[in-house]
Amino acid sequence: MASCRTVEAQSRVLIVGVGGIGGTVAGSLIAGRAPCSVVGVSTNRDVVSSVSQRGFRLTGVDGDRAVPGEVVEALPDATDPFDFVLLATQPPQVEAAARAAAPFLADDGVMVVLCNGLCEPRVAEIVPDRVLGGVVAWGASMTEPGAYERTSAGGFTLGRLDGRTDDPALERLSMLLEHVGPVDVTDNLAGARWSKLAINCAISSLGTIGGDRLGVLMRARIVRRLALEIMTEVVAVARREEVRLRKVSGTIDLDWMALTAAERATTMGSASLVAKHSLLLAVGTRYRRLRSSMLRAIERGREPAVAFLNGEISSRGERHGVPTPVNDAIAEQVRRISRGERTPSMDAIAEVGRELGLL
Repeated sequence: MASCRTVEAQSRVLIVGVGGIGGTVAGSLIAGRAPCSVVGVSTNRDVVSSVSQRGFRLTGVDGDRAVPGEVVEALPDATDPFDFVLLATQPPQVEAAARAAAPFLADDGVMVVLCNGLCEPRVAEIVPDRVLGGVVAWGASMTEPGAYERTSAGGFTLGRLDGRTDDPALERLSMLLEHVGPVDVTDNLAGARWSKLAINCAISSLGTIGGDRLGVLMRARIVRRLALEIMTEVVAVARREEVRLRKVSGTIDLDWMALTAAERATTMGSASLVAKHSLLLAVGTRYRRLRSSMLRAIERGREPAVAFLNGEISSRGERHGVPTPVNDAIAEQVRRISRGERTPSMDAIAEVGRELGLL
């Protein structure tokens, strides 16, 4: 087991899903000598073999390093229980991952949802009142088995579904994850989740359709306009759900980013619309190396998470009587790519723009 060298009391941490986020968290905890021992679980045998032989190989904004670690395909029945189970799978696999890990959770242990979407309630059905949410405000990719590139700096927003902040597990988890990035504990996890969902619905889905890194895509005006339209619909549904949105990374105000009726109708660039496009250009510059995790899933023959992102907005919008034509169209285009009926490209993005009357 990869033990973090420290004189402090140790927590046992299990990370389920050792892709870009999970692998970077595991390697950073070990490299940062956090007061914990870390075990990863991955269904990818090449990852298991690579980490066993060469450790977690970390590159990117935090520099280059390799640290010894342990990743297994499955835990033996006699495994000691874990204080924290970090779920870093893609959303379609999160419930199965939670069920598989539940027998290894300590009596006072908690599961921590790091994946995108609104997955905490799903996991809470499996381990009631033992779920924390962790909204990840940075990007990472697994460039090859066992090799992880952190593409942007940032930290985590942690919270509970019920808004309590006096949970001792929150404090202990916060201290651990500070070894990976800054941590903000919130009493409004739903607001943080929905704000990140708005960003993911735009960035991850358009990145899948466009087939390129964010920095390249955001230079195109139609990409920025589609992103604004997507986020506008997410904000409308969130308001009907009575969610109080939080600023993303303390700066991106989704309530402000949502297009007004006048902005959606105009063909001229108003001052506010220019400001919103400029902010998206800045986001594209900051996260320029980010590549869609949904696109990587499709390339590996896995189910994309679009049902948990744009599809979630479509289904909740229908429930509340809120039209979501842009998210509907985006989700369908991602499904077409997943079925092999369309190739990711700027032409595929332009096709959506024309269907929606935005080109």
